Amino acid sequence: MQKLIRHLSDLRGISGYENKINREIARLFKPFCDEVRTDSLGSVIACRKCGAEDAPKVIIEAHIDEIGLMVSGITKEGLLTFTNVGGVDRRILPSLEVAVHGKMEVNGVIGPVPAELCEESKSFKQTDMAIDTGLDAETVRSLISVGDSITLPQSWGELGKKQMSAKTMDDRAGVAALIAAMKKLRGERLQCDVYAVAAVQEEVGCRGGKTTSFGIAPDIAIAVDVTHGITPDNDKGAFKAGSGTVISVGPNIHPLLGERLIETAKDKGIKYSVEAEGGDTGTDAWEMQVSGGGTASALLSIPLKYMHTSVETVAISDIKATADLLTEFIKGLESDISWLLF
Repeated sequence: MQKLIRHLSDLRGISGYENKINREIARLFKPFCDEVRTDSLGSVIACRKCGAEDAPKVIIEAHIDEIGLMVSGITKEGLLTFTNVGGVDRRILPSLEVAVHGKMEVNGVIGPVPAELCEESKSFKQTDMAIDTGLDAETVRSLISVGDSITLPQSWGELGKKQMSAKTMDDRAGVAALIAAMKKLRGERLQCDVYAVAAVQEEVGCRGGKTTSFGIAPDIAIAVDVTHGITPDNDKGAFKAGSGTVISVGPNIHPLLGERLIETAKDKGIKYSVEAEGGDTGTDAWEMQVSGGGTASALLSIPLKYMHTSVETVAISDIKATADLLTEFIKGLESDISWLLF
């Protein structure tokens, strides 16, 4: 599992630029699926058919895009100005190392306005920063164009024996859970068709979740994403790393489907917590729920520390618990899902 998660984290593809990584993610799903394809938006759809006519269709979904930056201009000195793609935490940007994906990958550092030129209490604005590649202006313009994507540094690390820290655990940890679940389901006799979806552009509007759900028209859709883990400055509404998968409840979640997931976790001895979501979960579950004629939707989350930074931290056991719950739920799903009807 660690090797898979690291490999997924190493891939670089911000929202809208997933074409740089979706072929590799399709390759990872292929050994466990009957069919793998990429749609016109770039989402990867990996299908495992059960062989029965009119079998229920189940989506398990995570997003493959990552937050990042995009080149917005090049100064006369060859410095790069930039804009956000997704919710990058502005506080982490000063002095950050980045990779600019132009005609070739170019390393750079984000240089802030010197401290002596700023008020001590002032937080840096994005307009106070620029990316310095160390190259002269002519070389910069020959390699880099406005619109090129920029990714955060790769800072992979193992924290003890149970946790991992890297960029893009949101939501490559979820993608790892999907791949692990499809691997576990290989050889199992199922009564449903399973679609593992690695969706694009979640960080800028949950777009891939919406379009894939509309195209597949599933009976059940389970999104896998991350939720806040407990950190020194945040213990309210957060979950301890290593506490298992997190099952959401609330108006975004079909109540009977949520109950079934909780019952499955209890029956199979899978560690879990419950998170109350009073409205929009901010995930693809929100869009899948109202796609087409409506879908019975659920959300499983992996506790994540330091969200939207280059040191997102997860516990391996929580990813495994999420994969286990997906596997056991699908194995136990009957061909008759009329129990979902109110």
